[in-house]
Amino acid sequence: MKTEKLFDDWPERYDGWFQTPIGKRVIACERAIVHELFRPAPAETILDAGCGTGLFTLDFLTAGARVVGLELSLPMLVAACRRAASYPFGGIRGDMTGLPFSDACFDKVISVTALEFIADAQGAVDELFRVTRPGGCVLVATLNRLSPWAARRQAKTAKGQKHILEKAFFRSPEEIRALAPYQSETRTAVFFNKDDDPAETEKIERDGRAAGLNTGAFVATCWQKPQP
Repeated sequence: MKTEKLFDDWPERYDGWFQTPIGKRVIACERAIVHELFRPAPAETILDAGCGTGLFTLDFLTAGARVVGLELSLPMLVAACRRAASYPFGGIRGDMTGLPFSDACFDKVISVTALEFIADAQGAVDELFRVTRPGGCVLVATLNRLSPWAARRQAKTAKGQKHILEKAFFRSPEEIRALAPYQSETRTAVFFNKDDDPAETEKIERDGRAAGLNTGAFVATCWQKPQP
């Protein structure tokens, strides 16, 4: 299935999963490290590449930033535009491996859980840096190859079980950091498993972060683009 069609039937299911008890804990943990690393601020211009239905986009908008959301799936983009209707948001359908923007036109650029659907990770990250101004930052968050979540999904694929991530490219924190030769900070989150008791996930997450584990299901790396 083509990537642009992969999520066309998913906007409601995608948002719905994050309303389940475990889904709420997952997105809370993901949002926490994105906010810590990315630090959106008022009046910044931000590109959200692979914005999906705008779950993270809305966080940047409520921080006072101006955001352009780029998304391949038209139904997902429509959902994002609906969610951000009262904010300074512009939605564009496009491919993050060939961004339709001029060089150095955004203060910050972010991509959350989109890189796992792109074979040419290097090309995509190069594009994110191209459109970021010198001194700005680029954050990429994706699914961690070292996580038990990835191992379980790969086991399903090996058994021939169909699921949305059967053709995903899982990458480790080291592999993500290696995509750009600049100063960076990397963190992982979601140390609990899908079948864990939601009431226990806060402690599991706290213990995982305190131990400095790199096996969280969600890995985020933020780079600073150097000045010339």
